[in-house]
Amino acid sequence: MSTPKLDKTYNWNKLEERWYQHWLDSNYFQGKTDSKEESYSIVIPPPNVTGILTMGHVLNNTIQDVLIRKARMEGKNVCWIPGTDHASIATESKVVQDLEEKGIKKDTLSREEFLKYAWDWKEKYGDIIINQLKKLGCSCDWDKQRFTMDKNYSRAVTTAFVKLYEEGLIYRGHRLVNWCPQSKSAISDEEVIHKEKDGKLWYFQYPIKETEDYLIVATTRPETMLGDTAVAVHPKDDRYSKLVGKTVILPLVGREIPIIADDYVDPEFGTGCIKVTPAHDRNDFSIGKRHDLEFINIMNEDASMNSEVPNKYQNMTRESARKAVVSDMNSENRIDKIEDYTHNIGYSERGNVPIEFYLSDQWYLKMEELAKPALEVVNSGEIKFYPNHWVKTYNHWINNINDWCISRQLWWGHQIPVWYHNDDSKKIHVSVDGPEDPENWMQDDDVLDTWASSWLWPFAVHNWPDENDDLNSFYPTNELVTGPDIIFFWVARMIMAGHRFTGKNPFKNVYFTSILRDETGKKFSKSLGNSPDPLELFKEYGTDAVRFGAMLMAPQGLDVLFSNSRLEIGRNFMNKLWNASRFVQMNIDEELISTVDLSKIELDIPERW
Repeated sequence: MSTPKLDKTYNWNKLEERWYQHWLDSNYFQGKTDSKEESYSIVIPPPNVTGILTMGHVLNNTIQDVLIRKARMEGKNVCWIPGTDHASIATESKVVQDLEEKGIKKDTLSREEFLKYAWDWKEKYGDIIINQLKKLGCSCDWDKQRFTMDKNYSRAVTTAFVKLYEEGLIYRGHRLVNWCPQSKSAISDEEVIHKEKDGKLWYFQYPIKETEDYLIVATTRPETMLGDTAVAVHPKDDRYSKLVGKTVILPLVGREIPIIADDYVDPEFGTGCIKVTPAHDRNDFSIGKRHDLEFINIMNEDASMNSEVPNKYQNMTRESARKAVVSDMNSENRIDKIEDYTHNIGYSERGNVPIEFYLSDQWYLKMEELAKPALEVVNSGEIKFYPNHWVKTYNHWINNINDWCISRQLWWGHQIPVWYHNDDSKKIHVSVDGPEDPENWMQDDDVLDTWASSWLWPFAVHNWPDENDDLNSFYPTNELVTGPDIIFFWVARMIMAGHRFTGKNPFKNVYFTSILRDETGKKFSKSLGNSPDPLELFKEYGTDAVRFGAMLMAPQGLDVLFSNSRLEIGRNFMNKLWNASRFVQMNIDEELISTVDLSKIELDIPERW
């Protein structure tokens, strides 16, 4: 049998699709649970179901594919699990946008109606990035593809919640959260990005009751004064010691509020007096708890002013309320001075709007007990980080960990498995399958934070909590390849979940990829529009050339500037390989190629390949 002759020219667009389909048809990518060979497995960091392929995905998945193909060449029983994440806030935002383009508002729909739209949207768009990963040449076991809201995965998420609740680690708390007014939901600290903004610092006069005197307080947010419940000074500040215990009259509102002493106040900053708004500032929240102050929430979920403020300001946006308060304080001659001021403002990463600190009831997961083993296994070297300097970052976060707010005020996601009795809302039921008499109960409206499902990914993809051959064969995994930007979101929490639910480390090694940036140093971002389309690069240079170029320009864990020149190097290298192969084919005995049975010859791995 003669060997097909290689074409004179390397035509990647024709060859890549044909060979990838051949691999699929030959089942080369499937891991086997009955194999006697050593197992080797990786789980893909599941891209958002809303996602499209970026150069970051190209780099990350090329590294994984190199590791996977190397393990296959070594004769191991290899399994690379692909899948997508339901991406609660991101997907809901996309669906809401899609509905609005059709003239439909979310608040006119029932939960069931909205979820039908969401599932339809997912079915239409959800596999775009999966098909693009196939274009990249990823040799995943596609028969094992998972989605973080498929039936078995959802059961794993619910099971984990119930276990943690029964162990006393999940509780209901009434406290300040980061609030995104656009999505009208709580978000985590890690979902807040800080931007430096130029603003103003207003110095307001608060009159002391039954005197002609006043205290001066400074604020960057005049609208929040409507929720003030105290003015605080330092206990050792002699300027104000005689005023502690007296009251001031809150301008524009007329509410009497106490003057209190608290160590938090810096007597050297500003006037040494601070306004205290316990329901809208984290530090003020702590002061309010210590002094048993009133907590007055002055905003609606969309950050407009609510009924707790004077009629004039009700239903104003926070920006309009700010202007109105400043104008009214000026009319009452209560502005002492105004200064230019530069400060950091927290923005919702998804909503791209300033967050609010908002007082609400949420579900929390106690983290201290979960964090201890996660700290130990990394510092002992049981789990290795590459590059190792990320251990310091990891340790800092673990050692300063706070309880995790795991509830979100959304509809798309894993609905929290808690039910409240219709006749007594204090009577609750928590279980995987729900109450036996569902007509007498109402399920909690909230869904879980997306990361409260993806932290189970390494074992939930194998239908945990059920014991099965896939779980026994391919968990724990060998490597995790991911970006350092989700070391807290995902890496640390997966380690915690692995220990808590399986008693095992979920992986042996974590490889943190480079962050790719454009030639000006800016991180590739869909919102900035500065990331090249990998699919267009595949057509222009060839997929292997792009993969080679991405690997060539990305040293371990360092940020790198993307350049097409590296892709040209990759294309030239592929052409050289092609031409070298043609040269060998033209100058070797055809019979030697077709008659040698390599399976009967003992060869080391390099010689075999």
